[in-house]
Amino acid sequence: MDDATHGVFPQVLLDAFRRDPGVAAFEHGSRVVTRAEVLELIGRFAAGLRAAGLGPGDGVAVATAVTPEGFAVQIAAQTLGCRFVGVRPGLTRAQLPYVVGEVDALVVDDTAAPELIAAATRAKVLRVGPELLRDHENPVAAGHPGDLAAVVFTSGSTGAPKGAAFDYAAVTAQWSWPSAPWGGQLRELSRAHRRFLLFGTLSSAVMLEHLGLCLLSGGTAVIPEALPDFPAVLTRLRITAALMTVPRLHQVLDLLRTEDHDLSGLRMLLVAGSPLAPHRLAEAFERVGPAMHHAYGQTETGMLTVLTAGEVARWPDALGTVGRPGEQIGLELRDDTGNVVPDGTGGEIWVRTPHSVTRYWRDEAETAAVLSDGWVRTRDLGRVDERGYVHLTGRTRDVIIVNAIIHYAGAIEQVLASHPDVDQAYVVGAPDERTGEAAHAFVVGAEGREPDAAALRTLVERELGAASVPATLTVVTTVPTLPSGKPDKRALLAAER
Repeated sequence: MDDATHGVFPQVLLDAFRRDPGVAAFEHGSRVVTRAEVLELIGRFAAGLRAAGLGPGDGVAVATAVTPEGFAVQIAAQTLGCRFVGVRPGLTRAQLPYVVGEVDALVVDDTAAPELIAAATRAKVLRVGPELLRDHENPVAAGHPGDLAAVVFTSGSTGAPKGAAFDYAAVTAQWSWPSAPWGGQLRELSRAHRRFLLFGTLSSAVMLEHLGLCLLSGGTAVIPEALPDFPAVLTRLRITAALMTVPRLHQVLDLLRTEDHDLSGLRMLLVAGSPLAPHRLAEAFERVGPAMHHAYGQTETGMLTVLTAGEVARWPDALGTVGRPGEQIGLELRDDTGNVVPDGTGGEIWVRTPHSVTRYWRDEAETAAVLSDGWVRTRDLGRVDERGYVHLTGRTRDVIIVNAIIHYAGAIEQVLASHPDVDQAYVVGAPDERTGEAAHAFVVGAEGREPDAAALRTLVERELGAASVPATLTVVTTVPTLPSGKPDKRALLAAER
């Protein structure tokens, strides 16, 4: 794309589509949708939303399948300056009102569940179809930098979903949408996105980040006709770039041990979302090859660091890290009072980016707790080594308080996963009559090995002290996942009770 872009989001996308109207934007089975056709859809959806009385500042929730129309209606809403709210799959009846209870319009297709529509008590329900697409207007971005452009709701695993709200200034500055904020690193990533696998949900912040990179670099978003059957789907659809959660990566590596799949056409397989043990990451680099990327980020900040195969080849110790921060990322380690710690010392990770969360939707307490003078408190613990690589060591909130002493679940998980007999490790706290809380560990054995509970307890005691040894240690064969694809540690605990 050009070295300079102008205007508020999504003007950069509209301009890019006008420059290359004949290039395929989406491919879904035998259906190919060009950039000109998507631009036509955006203009028609914009006219339909305007006819429904929607404009700047109005909340528009979109709950559709992953389709070109679902993407086009989102961009149309933001073209009008509306507040886009993505509705991810898997929300419970209790969570739905937090997401759609205060929007002005809910756009759905035939996949929408009745309970979703019932939860949108004050919204106009608009259906993707002829009524919403009857007119057309020339789409021109009308948002203002300080107005809210999007609210992305988190999983709600701690209760009500939290809404990370981004204004148009932040969305316009998103790393994957402007021209080249990451310099050569962004250009290298963009070249990998010639055929980007688009699946899951259009409410995913990370999926939209990489979809933007694909579309703005001239690539095509390829939508599978069914749930993707990894790793076969990568070869069958000639995918060059894809995203994956850690649990899915575990499944893929298990298959690659016994099945032969040609992944030579793959240029980027980016894995993120939860911790990944160094030995498992090493196997991923070996089996996937140079396309393997390991990333760290958050909904509130976007992608913060990336670790590539080339870096690991040059410095094998990088396997224990999540890579180095991108060129736009400011990163500091702070103590529990918010002061920067001395070099070489671990602390809580704080970051500053031009595209970070503006505030939390209707949650002043969370806004005050997380945001400070342009910095975002990640609530992740870590350290930065002499080469600038970030080592994650735990989470400030993923704590278990045993006999009034704080223990970080992430630290115990790392020790357990370091044992050669362990493939994956998860630690979760639960109330305990004697100690207030107790730590419960769940491990998946490495291929052909049976973890010994006594040996694992000895390892934790040696590395972290006797007080960190889990109260129970259970060997499991599979790990349930949340709708987001992350490990569901609470479900592990519930299955044992």
